Amino acid sequence: MENNITDQVYIEYSFTMQPQQPWNDVLMAQLGEVGFESFIETEEGIKAYVLQSLDSDAILHNVALMENDLCDIAFAKAEIPPTNWNAEWEKNFDPIIVNNRCEVRAPFHKSSGVEFEIVMEPKMSFGTGHHQTTHMMIEHLLVENVTDLDVLDMGSGTGVLGILAQMRGAATVDAIDIDTWCYENAMENVERNKTDRVTVILGGAEQLEGKTYDVIIANINRNILLQDIPVYARSLKSGGTILFSGFYKEDLVPIKNKCNDCGISYDSHLEKDNWIAAKMIKK
Repeated sequence: MENNITDQVYIEYSFTMQPQQPWNDVLMAQLGEVGFESFIETEEGIKAYVLQSLDSDAILHNVALMENDLCDIAFAKAEIPPTNWNAEWEKNFDPIIVNNRCEVRAPFHKSSGVEFEIVMEPKMSFGTGHHQTTHMMIEHLLVENVTDLDVLDMGSGTGVLGILAQMRGAATVDAIDIDTWCYENAMENVERNKTDRVTVILGGAEQLEGKTYDVIIANINRNILLQDIPVYARSLKSGGTILFSGFYKEDLVPIKNKCNDCGISYDSHLEKDNWIAAKMIKK
């Protein structure tokens, strides 16, 4: 199923923030909860996009970070005319190959013939493998044994990690994201890659009630991770593995501490440009 969005009008919010970290990630998470669909990090802060039909003068009233004493935030907004978003990202989307084993490419790219090939049209959602965190999570999954295991891909974005988990032999994969656009895009990518053991679910941590997994993948952001680690701990089977990313090197200690409080022990981590992807084990 392909979405034709060339006739949809978006509103661009340009946020300037000081300091930017960790507040960029917090703001993106909170904006996503009120209907914003896509984000671009800039030198000054972020740009965020929402459908004109969902925009209002009150849309930021439920964004808690707008009323805080920890960082200064200002914004400007502008209407973006109807745009062929597919054509826009096609002009800038290059294939990537991770460890000479996994390629993430668009349908119009030529196959390189590596072991795992993921074909997707990311459009306006996240997780193409170009960001450091997704790249490192792919590295983790290329060595992690998921054969015949139940896997959760939390904050799944395009679904790339869940798709790779099935390709690596997972028995079942739940791919969960709170963003409607990500949900729809992941559904398309799962179908495109014929990964029929991946179930795409719209929602957040509340979707984990009563479910358990052998492996949990959570590439989100520091604040959401710290909030939801107790939920992940309840959903992880004894001896199970959690792969965490979406946070900076300086955030690793509080992530470790929260995990320790929930019976999850640090194992190892990868680092790329100050971003971290950590492996944890439930006792």
